[in-house]
Amino acid sequence: MADNIQTSQSAAASSAADVRSENVERILDAAERLFKHYGYTKTNVADIAKDLGMSPANIYRFFASKAEIHQALASRMLSVSYEHARANVGTGDTAAERLRQYALGQHRLTLETMLHENKVHEMVVLAIAQQWGVIQEHIERVRLLVADVIAQGIAAKEFRQQDADVASDCFMQATVALCHPQIIADCLSEGRRATPEDLVEFAIRALR
Repeated sequence: MADNIQTSQSAAASSAADVRSENVERILDAAERLFKHYGYTKTNVADIAKDLGMSPANIYRFFASKAEIHQALASRMLSVSYEHARANVGTGDTAAERLRQYALGQHRLTLETMLHENKVHEMVVLAIAQQWGVIQEHIERVRLLVADVIAQGIAAKEFRQQDADVASDCFMQATVALCHPQIIADCLSEGRRATPEDLVEFAIRALR
């Protein structure tokens, strides 16, 4: 009897969690759609609620503020970026090729999803400026991916002996202009002569 009650309670809790997760995703989908169309600053919680056919009070059951919605969206976008980076570092026969695929892949993703979509660019730049924890966590996760590739290159004698963690920090800082939306925008407007490929090759040569 007790086991049946416990099973029933667990099932109810699981169902409630599923419903909550579904509502959160619906809110984030609507927010992303409106942010992309109107811009983050011109969209408020009432607009999101209206789009979903619910009251603002219902939105606040899941998010305390528009900023919290924005942060959750940033986390979701960065998760996509991380999976993209993880896929790219697994491509190539050598460590250098994997680093090349990673850096140029991140550059393409940034151009496609952040710079070519001006409203998304606004959201990302704001998130970076506010130094949210989700941004720092993303950078650290990617740094560990890069450090692992560099360590493999060192073990294979493709790269010289060095601290893989320090080398990862240096590589990412040397190529930050390829994936930071604001820096990319500035470089494009200034007409820099060094290409993304030039920058990546320069960083890879420093590891050898």
